[in-house]
Amino acid sequence: MFSISELANRAKKSASVIANLSAEQKNEALCSMAEELRNSADEIILENQKDLESAKSSGLSDAMIDRLKLDHLRIEDIATAIEQIASQADPVGKINKQYQLENQLTVQKVSIPLGVIAMIYESRPNVTADAAALCFKAGNAIILKGGKEALHSNIAIGKCLHKGLEEEELGRGAIGSV
Repeated sequence: MFSISELANRAKKSASVIANLSAEQKNEALCSMAEELRNSADEIILENQKDLESAKSSGLSDAMIDRLKLDHLRIEDIATAIEQIASQADPVGKINKQYQLENQLTVQKVSIPLGVIAMIYESRPNVTADAAALCFKAGNAIILKGGKEALHSNIAIGKCLHKGLEEEELGRGAIGSV
């Protein structure tokens, strides 16, 4: 466990590395994350069962419990979503607007990474992977805080995302969880 301050420092250090990755490097890391999710589906489902049991005992509605539930099909959908993000054009360096001034100076509006993004979200385990993948693709580090109802699921998914980063020799600091 890390303090929020340590997570923020790790994310800040990782942000400059991620911002300078090529599109190919980011896509390879995203595909590694998706593969790790598939490879760890059984473990994720076991951790998800803990969240489901806790949700049922605390009286969460059937709709909320359904949002929490992970099975092999839903994990495959999460992995596929990450691969779809990898297949999109790299937003970093995209010229959004360009014009030339009277003195022949060219001015461009170019997409760049923000740096570190912090996100608080409800108890939907898929958001952990979706948010991390979108931020990573855009060259940003992210610190995630999911709902307590999905704690075990989010930790299991986070481990897979970290393994995917490590497969590509990138540090874990790019994706942090509170």
